[in-house]
Amino acid sequence: MKTLRLFLWLVASATLHAATAADSSGVFNVRDYGAIGDGKHLETAALNQAVTACAKAGGGVVYLPPGIYLTGTIVMQSHVTLEIAGGATILGSENPKDYLMVNSVWSEGKQIIASLIYAENAENITITGRGKIDGQGQVWWQPILAAKAKAKSAGASTASAGPARLPTSSSASTDRPQLIRLVRCKDIVIERINLTNSPEWNIHPLLCEFVRVDGVTIQTPVPSPNTDGINPESCRNVQILNCRIDTGDDCVTLKSGQDELGRRMGKPSENITIMNCVMLHGHGGVTIGSEMSGGVRNVTVTNCVFQGTDNGIRIKSQRGRGGVVEGLAVTNVAMQDVPHPFLITAFYMGNDRPTDVFPVNEGTPRFRDFLFSNITARGAKDAGSVMGLREMPVENLTFNNVHIQAATGFTCTNAQEISFQDVVIDTDNGPALIQRSSSGVDTARLRTKTPHEGIALVAQAPPAN
Repeated sequence: MKTLRLFLWLVASATLHAATAADSSGVFNVRDYGAIGDGKHLETAALNQAVTACAKAGGGVVYLPPGIYLTGTIVMQSHVTLEIAGGATILGSENPKDYLMVNSVWSEGKQIIASLIYAENAENITITGRGKIDGQGQVWWQPILAAKAKAKSAGASTASAGPARLPTSSSASTDRPQLIRLVRCKDIVIERINLTNSPEWNIHPLLCEFVRVDGVTIQTPVPSPNTDGINPESCRNVQILNCRIDTGDDCVTLKSGQDELGRRMGKPSENITIMNCVMLHGHGGVTIGSEMSGGVRNVTVTNCVFQGTDNGIRIKSQRGRGGVVEGLAVTNVAMQDVPHPFLITAFYMGNDRPTDVFPVNEGTPRFRDFLFSNITARGAKDAGSVMGLREMPVENLTFNNVHIQAATGFTCTNAQEISFQDVVIDTDNGPALIQRSSSGVDTARLRTKTPHEGIALVAQAPPAN
């Protein structure tokens, strides 16, 4: 008995000494706070104790050595770096009860499930390391996929089947946690880590400033519903650099709130750089919308590769959203086997038609001032499409040194002041460009290397129904 007591005393003393030494060095090893790392025991309390101790000490590094750490919500605090070592995995719990419930930004009085890693009103946060964050999304996706399969077998489309659709609003689903969600935070760095199997969105900064996501790998199998890669929402001064993103939904999406609440909050996503990234699969390489009611402006996408995404540059909205998307520059992008290299539409959802005309009001979305240059796209189904509203055409778009190989050509509907400069569109059949209800379209420097006998380079078509 005395030997056992002595052993326990020695273990307790060693643990206390290790924790004290770690604190004084600014490194807080989660093992010193009771974490085991066996992938079986729930580590939520230990991990949060390490974060709290680090924050109380004025900041430092919370270190996860190699191991598997099963956990619910980890709440990050100011001046804390979470370092996930190579060989370490944060494993998201499959039990919803292990996650906090937090207030929704977009629905007053409503609570939603918190992310696996969460922070609110904090600053100087870093999430880094060569380790992995695995959300174990399969258990969360299964009911959604089953509902979609049931709707499909019943003959209903996925878009119209109520049980199969999750909310597409920026508040996201109340049923599934995201991997990383940071709300009203400042000075954020997320770098080098590997994210996989997110139950829903992977990285979601909301109402944040000065965000850098650098060298992150995101891998989510298809199908995996709503597993967007990186979604800055109503954020300023954002850099997304050197990332590899392979998801079941959009790879990078810029948002700013939905409909009247988004307009009233009036927080645009602005001053955003997306550079040196590879986008694989996913619905869109870089998407803006459809929740863009607070506006999106001053966005640069450069030196990127899109391979196998459903769309390349995808900008989407609908009547009632309002907001302005402006100041977008996309340069030096290579697309391979992307069915729709450019998709710009104000008809993302709803039953309205391109021939409809509505009064212009605060709910009228506006797209303007886009530059697309030094872009190649091969293996496309169509060269692209621009579809604005009759009462608010898409305007002031320039395509410069763009080469596209596609089955069919580019379509402009309800657009004005569109310029094609040194643009080559090669089609398997049909004209290179089809215009509907558009004006000021400059095609003097548009050409094709695959002319079709009896088919004009540019065709005028009647308004689409």
